[in-house]
Amino acid sequence: MTEELKLEIQAQPDDTTCGPTCLQAVYAYFSDNIALTKVIAEVPALTAGGTLAVLLGEHALRRGYKASIYTYNLEVFDPSWFADETRGNPVKMHPSKVSAKSTPTPKDKTAQRAYLIERLTQQRRHKSWMKLQTASAAYMQFLELGGNIFMQELNSELIRRFLKKSVPILTGLSSTYLYFTKREVPENCKPDDVKGCPSGHFVVLCGYDKAARTVSVADPYLPNPLGEKHHYDVHLDRLIAAILLGVLTYDANLLVIEPK
Repeated sequence: MTEELKLEIQAQPDDTTCGPTCLQAVYAYFSDNIALTKVIAEVPALTAGGTLAVLLGEHALRRGYKASIYTYNLEVFDPSWFADETRGNPVKMHPSKVSAKSTPTPKDKTAQRAYLIERLTQQRRHKSWMKLQTASAAYMQFLELGGNIFMQELNSELIRRFLKKSVPILTGLSSTYLYFTKREVPENCKPDDVKGCPSGHFVVLCGYDKAARTVSVADPYLPNPLGEKHHYDVHLDRLIAAILLGVLTYDANLLVIEPK
């Protein structure tokens, strides 16, 4: 079984605008024509460059979309905040267990948002490092705007769940692992296997081949080590590893945006 979404993506204007470029591609997929320059201007950027998926999600919420984040960032979120046995939370950890009966009601989602905001507030009082403070504040704002945050097992079922519904997935991951290239010097993005650090990146997942176990990727970075065009296929195992290793750069997430 294969599924391929007709999603077009532009080239990112510079090394740090992959996130807004992916977001603009998702908007365009839903026939929401907003200029890339406008998205770049409106999405907050981090001091060190780039942005966070949660800030992209905030932009989508303010634009009238539904937005959900599936996070694997243990720097920001504790797994117990999502576990059933902790608080009777109706959100299941394994996507195969999610059914019509176990899908959270609006009341459940409101309670979950309030709980996550409370835990993030407490965490900020005990951990002072800047990036966690910035990310936590953004996640709290995302939740207050009506966004949802889940932690579910990252596998083919979760990825295919949305693509089968013709919904693209914007993901933050480790480009160092995805491309299997040298790490980069943060100040100038130059490759250096000794002085370099892991690099984060945003791409859009827009198709899959179940038999081949590959996922179609729309990548705003061009040229890139995996293809001469914006679209290429990558093996599921490599993609999942790249997403999880995105935790090194405060990525490691899936951002699902849908029209209301």
